[in-house]
Amino acid sequence: MGSSAGVDESLLRELVPAVIGVLGRRGADFASAEDAVQEALIRALDTWPDNPPRDPKGWLVAVAWRKFLDAARAESSRQGRELAVDAEPPAGPAPATDDTLRLYFLCAHPVLPPAAAVALTLRAVGGLTTRQIAAAHLVPEATMVQRISRAKRRIADLPLDQPGDLATVLRVLYLVFNEGYGGDVDVAGEAIRLARQLAALTDEPEVAGLLALMLLHQARRASRTGPGGRLVPLAQQDRSRWDTALIAEGVAILQTALARDQLGEYQAQAAIAALHADAPSAEETDWVQIVEWYDELLAITDSPVVRLNRAVAVGEADGPQAGLSALAAVDAGLPRHTAAAAYLHERAGDLARAADLYAEAARLATSVPERDHLTREAARVRQLLGT
Repeated sequence: MGSSAGVDESLLRELVPAVIGVLGRRGADFASAEDAVQEALIRALDTWPDNPPRDPKGWLVAVAWRKFLDAARAESSRQGRELAVDAEPPAGPAPATDDTLRLYFLCAHPVLPPAAAVALTLRAVGGLTTRQIAAAHLVPEATMVQRISRAKRRIADLPLDQPGDLATVLRVLYLVFNEGYGGDVDVAGEAIRLARQLAALTDEPEVAGLLALMLLHQARRASRTGPGGRLVPLAQQDRSRWDTALIAEGVAILQTALARDQLGEYQAQAAIAALHADAPSAEETDWVQIVEWYDELLAITDSPVVRLNRAVAVGEADGPQAGLSALAAVDAGLPRHTAAAAYLHERAGDLARAADLYAEAARLATSVPERDHLTREAARVRQLLGT
């Protein structure tokens, strides 16, 4: 949704799931309901600045329902369908039923590939336009239109009340958060807003754990890049730029979740992030506790990426040689394995090997900022060698 003076766009986005739910209960299929609501949002941006409605939700329901009826009439030649769609419910206050949780489960359905689930969640639950989602993903709008259309076709026959998989929903939300900050919408901020919604709708510690993890990562956002978009490693970040309010909120949410004694992967990741946030300086980081939390995380996920990160943490807690021993047990083909090896070899004093590994890691990097950072690290270590 582009900015329009006099329109509360956050309110519009919050109303989207409820309006889709109303249309669904009136008989609209998900794809048609979602399309109609998108058209109603565009109409709202045009008309609300000069003529704001007294009942925003009711206005959106009325306009979206008319859009749905128009589309249904245009596509149907059967008299029976005409009679059915003409049976419009009487005007009145829109029902207060909250359909957000159902839409989370539908948009993050396991039948959808991750990229499609992310896009559909941003549009149907987040209330973003296709143009905004395309800009955030750095792809043409036409490409995003196709991606969302295919996703809606795949879930067209699934009812709104079909039970969903919370783990899939959380994974999609985490993917949304990690999409970055492109376009005119802060996608990471949108993910936090959606996670807050989900936390308010459920009583699951892992939902709280994911929200805490997002807040703790977001708190460091301002310090993660330097001039020209340069990556700034955690140890070199200016901690005075960290958002202490977000850190305090994230830690409080995490502590409440951990007290439930139902540990999950997002809570464990948030605990690691909280230990980093709690350290006044990189040198004062409690690496021993971090390794312990990585052990907990490994017991839950048995993830190669967790093993890689744990090896680096072991190198900080027990020395670089211990870290290299732990790294030797990790698949060398894993992304960032070479960069981790370079860092640990540098800490062990093997600068020549570290320089070569940094250069190799730069060649393997999948993003320009990461490649440039590793190239600079290789040059820095070579300078220390005097070569």
